[in-house]
Amino acid sequence: MTEQVDAVEADDALPEAMAGVLAAYERHLAVERDLTPHTVRAYLADVAGLLDHASRLGDTDVTQLDLRTLRSWLAKQQTMGRSRTTIARRATAARVFTAWLTRTGRIPTDVGASLGSPKAHKSLPPVLRADEAADLIRAATEHADDGSPTGLRDIAMLELLYATGIRVGELVGLDVDDVDRERNVIRVFGKGRKERSVPFGRPAARAVDFWVRHGRPQLAIQGSGPALFLGARGRRIDQRAVRTMVHRRIADVPGAPDIGPHGLRHTAATHLLEGGADLRSVQELLGHASLATTQLYTHVTTDRLRRAYQQAHPRA
Repeated sequence: MTEQVDAVEADDALPEAMAGVLAAYERHLAVERDLTPHTVRAYLADVAGLLDHASRLGDTDVTQLDLRTLRSWLAKQQTMGRSRTTIARRATAARVFTAWLTRTGRIPTDVGASLGSPKAHKSLPPVLRADEAADLIRAATEHADDGSPTGLRDIAMLELLYATGIRVGELVGLDVDDVDRERNVIRVFGKGRKERSVPFGRPAARAVDFWVRHGRPQLAIQGSGPALFLGARGRRIDQRAVRTMVHRRIADVPGAPDIGPHGLRHTAATHLLEGGADLRSVQELLGHASLATTQLYTHVTTDRLRRAYQQAHPRA
């Protein structure tokens, strides 16, 4: 949040020519690339920081950007104690921005093409064991014994998150018609509005059916629209409410790591691979653009296998 505020202040202080380019870039991200508002804000915050840094060095227009300025901006991030992951993300944002500047004829050569960045530490949050995942659903079911619509909704959301591994933003974006009960698949719009179909099993199907038939009608109002999952006031539920719910339900499982919806996504991927699914299939299910991202989960499963071996084998 602080970084976004800083970015807004930097935007206000930018030279007029730079501010105009930043506004055009925002339109490009939102309209041409159709990125989510959250992603647009993140890109703009990074680029606004870069342009603010350049203006403090005396630049008044993007045509004055050079590799030295980009590198000094990243070096400043390091002196400010930014993590390797943050610096790597900002280097990527700079490269994407300068590539766009070149492509649109705003600068003659892509000064960011040779900009390096530190390799981010690729770590994954903890995941639930299969029995802990079952206990999570069981605990949510026990809390919904009163048949409250929000209780039925929470069970359906937990079942669907674990069954499919979809992102929380994809979950809250689901409409009722996105659920195909004949084939037991959901239609998901992922990053960049890329559409994919993700299957789910019978437990999730039962939970979603029960929510749609008995829970959703109790919360639906005139302004609910086609949203599959509704908040207590009848509008489409937001991501923050889902994160709060997942953390609250996880706390009901003794010994389970405190994870949110993204942790359930990692849990689903890990359990798929441990169950014998191939990487390409998991990549398609999760909506990863690169197989390298999916391969991170093989490290998790290998580490689990190593720990099990060391604990169980007499000559480990």
